[in-house]
Amino acid sequence: MMNRNNPVWLITGCSTGFGRELARLVLARGWRAVVTARDESKVQDIVRGYEDQALVLPLDVTKRKQIEHAVAQTISRFGRIDALVNNAGYGYLAAIEEGEDDAVREMFEANVFGLVDMTKAVLPTMRAQKSGIIVNVSSIGGLTSFAATGYYHGTKYAVEGISESLAQEVKPLGIDVLIVEPSAFRTNWAGPSIKQSATQIADYSATAGERRKQTEARSGNQPGDPVRAAQAIIDAALSDTPPLRLLLGKMALELARKKLDLLRQDFDTWEATTVGADFPQGEA
Repeated sequence: MMNRNNPVWLITGCSTGFGRELARLVLARGWRAVVTARDESKVQDIVRGYEDQALVLPLDVTKRKQIEHAVAQTISRFGRIDALVNNAGYGYLAAIEEGEDDAVREMFEANVFGLVDMTKAVLPTMRAQKSGIIVNVSSIGGLTSFAATGYYHGTKYAVEGISESLAQEVKPLGIDVLIVEPSAFRTNWAGPSIKQSATQIADYSATAGERRKQTEARSGNQPGDPVRAAQAIIDAALSDTPPLRLLLGKMALELARKKLDLLRQDFDTWEATTVGADFPQGEA
């Protein structure tokens, strides 16, 4: 469980979107926040007026030394870490065949391995405290998939699987894990933050190509409010029993339920074949 007495929040990716709004709300509550971004100049405005309770640090989660420095500085300044929010990450548009190796690997480094490295760096402190919460910002794209974002889904499905195992490992130590699964929110995800392959194959124009256009057209008009999302994350973190998964946005709820229905349909339709793959009872 998270300490509620003036908790210390360490948040990655605060220059835009959820990270920025979460840092604002945490500081406005009078809590302490470590506000990080690859370019620290982009988050100075967040901490103006809150200098006594805030620490601004440069942090690229793909750089181990920066992670180690950020955690050490946090402990030196505040003496503890109550909530780690792994928010840094970005998207990538490409049909699977169009995906460019270097770009795909770079995204996995940030979205998956950066999150893992941050978590591993913070866990010794939380284990010593016997308290804390790790908030991993995934996506509705960590539960269900669409054309053009297959590699991004791959990173978020990885986050989901790692987070589920982590939750089982740290729960007995007093540490909670919260997976956040937003749908389309008015952040930079579909705008300046997104990357896409230069390669575009005509045969995918009706699937991945069409989704690229839709994603770009929707930027700035998404139904999700990042401020309300940040408040929802705080509410869940403060709960006596935080959920393992927190869907954010009506669209996320609809898509998650649709995925459940599709899974159940396949499982039930093929039940006899599935069960028939075991040795018959009584045989070794």
